[in-house]
Amino acid sequence: MNVSPRLGASLQKDSRCEFLVWAPAADRVDVQPVAGPQAEEISPAGSLALTKVDRGYFHGIFEGIGPKTRYFYLLDGRKPRPDPASRFQPEGVHGPSQVLDPSFPWSDTFWSGLDLRDYIIYELHVGLFTPEGNFDALIGRLDELERLGVTAVELMPVGQFPGDRNWGYDGTYPFAVQNTYGGPNELKRFVNACHLRGLAVVLDVVYNHLGPEGNYLGDFGPYFTDRYRTPWGMAVNFDGAGSDEVRRYFIENALYWIEQCHIDALRLDALHAIMDRSARPFLSELSDTVRRRAERLNRRVYLIAESDLNDMRLIRPRDLGGCGLSAHWNDDFHHALHTVLTGETAGYYVDFGRLGHLAKAFREGFVYSGQYSAYRRMRHGSSSRGTPPESLVVFAQNHDQVGNRFKGERLSSLAPFEALKTAAAAVILSPFTPLLFMGEEYGETAPFQYFVSHSDPALIEAVRKGRLAECSDFHLEGDPPDPQAEDTFLRCKLHRELASQGSHNVLLRFYRELLRLRKSIIHSSRVRKVLTSGTEKVLLVHLGGKREALALFHFNQTAGCAAIEWPSGAWLKKLDSAEKRWGGPGSRIPQALSADERAPLCFEPYSFAFFVDRKNS
Repeated sequence: MNVSPRLGASLQKDSRCEFLVWAPAADRVDVQPVAGPQAEEISPAGSLALTKVDRGYFHGIFEGIGPKTRYFYLLDGRKPRPDPASRFQPEGVHGPSQVLDPSFPWSDTFWSGLDLRDYIIYELHVGLFTPEGNFDALIGRLDELERLGVTAVELMPVGQFPGDRNWGYDGTYPFAVQNTYGGPNELKRFVNACHLRGLAVVLDVVYNHLGPEGNYLGDFGPYFTDRYRTPWGMAVNFDGAGSDEVRRYFIENALYWIEQCHIDALRLDALHAIMDRSARPFLSELSDTVRRRAERLNRRVYLIAESDLNDMRLIRPRDLGGCGLSAHWNDDFHHALHTVLTGETAGYYVDFGRLGHLAKAFREGFVYSGQYSAYRRMRHGSSSRGTPPESLVVFAQNHDQVGNRFKGERLSSLAPFEALKTAAAAVILSPFTPLLFMGEEYGETAPFQYFVSHSDPALIEAVRKGRLAECSDFHLEGDPPDPQAEDTFLRCKLHRELASQGSHNVLLRFYRELLRLRKSIIHSSRVRKVLTSGTEKVLLVHLGGKREALALFHFNQTAGCAAIEWPSGAWLKKLDSAEKRWGGPGSRIPQALSADERAPLCFEPYSFAFFVDRKNS
């Protein structure tokens, strides 16, 4: 048989259901419909035998199995297991899978996606963003995000994970939308609502590992290999015996999100943990497949890499020997910005802290492009010079950089109000693709801490110890918050009512203005020149494109004056964070400047000003 049907359970138009599962570790596989979640009560009686076909696949088409039928695969007559390609796990990671009707009343047929240059990403966690913690509640918040000015909503992973609270990176069913979030139809409803508002949807997916609880893939076949190790255990088998079928599993997952759920972009988590020495790497195959499918669908679809290797091969075009991914998260930009604002030097921040690092981040993208890293004790990275700026995603905060702190503090707890405005300007008015982390636009005070809801006591204790070890680089005293405790999760819920109060509302209005300026002036810009001014920690970024602009940053915690080498022309001020309308102390920066003026400029602490060429103002 040519194993072309989709993995999992697929309803047919003639009231039948087709099953396909890869299980080379089994001699026999049956489909066992069940009336409840108790796997231990299952016996071979009443099961439906699948036929073993090519390359370890088992296949069958059966009458009488309709939408909402729950089932296990029964391996060799004795091991009931959920479907590895389950589309829904209504009883969680240990319960039965459920057959779904894939039809949905989409009303986004006009939608073909956004150009990557138009992406302004807002990253959120479904369980924390609203009190209800589900997709339907998110829909009620989309008007707020639209008014803010973002153009893309990024969801942290939604694949089924153990229990009802998790970051999402412990998922064990990549195709199954988390039941406590509302399941697959609610996700589709959310995506449809986003598209009707002109918002793209980015989904964070995890192809480098699966979580430990509910992970039964090893009972089916060699999904994992012990030839490599990741921080989370055995690596996924992308280059050994059986790896063609493992690749198919994850590529089909990507296509499921794109085709069935209309997702616009996939953020690929921790690609440095994908071990693959094959001549045609998995990521290249994924990129080629997604590109062809997007062309067939007449849609813009992107693959966004997250990796700590600063390896430009990930986004280098395929015809130049790269993997052909669309964009790359740039942690270096965050580290350079964070350290000049906070002065932190622990852990990986030891490699940063000088204004020159941030200047290079603006000029080139990656700060570490092959030079020695004290933190890694080796040379690190490759040059991103000349890369289209929209191919690098930058941020002042994200789930990793906040959540992997010892106590999950946000920048609002680490830096003064004026610094929050300057950090926002550095990200949003850069030529790169900006990403905001939920709540930062109004200075959310709730932490974002690591949380899980496992059921195995031994695993819970292992997670606690692992979390403590992860924080050891920062040499802090005491214990981090208990990941298993429900209180840890609850204290991370957003306080969105803050957005209408005092300085929080001022910050929100400032973000809206920054995003308006980005859309009207910064679009398609490139960095022409970056200058720094010594002890006063002044950074000038000259942006060019359809319109010329200057971004002027002062990163000192005290007021001071500095002489600035202005580019030729006359410049008109459009935004100044020190002005009283933005909660500042009052600005001493003139409304207009020119290259002929030589008088030093005087800055307030952690201030920012933005100028445009008077000719195009």
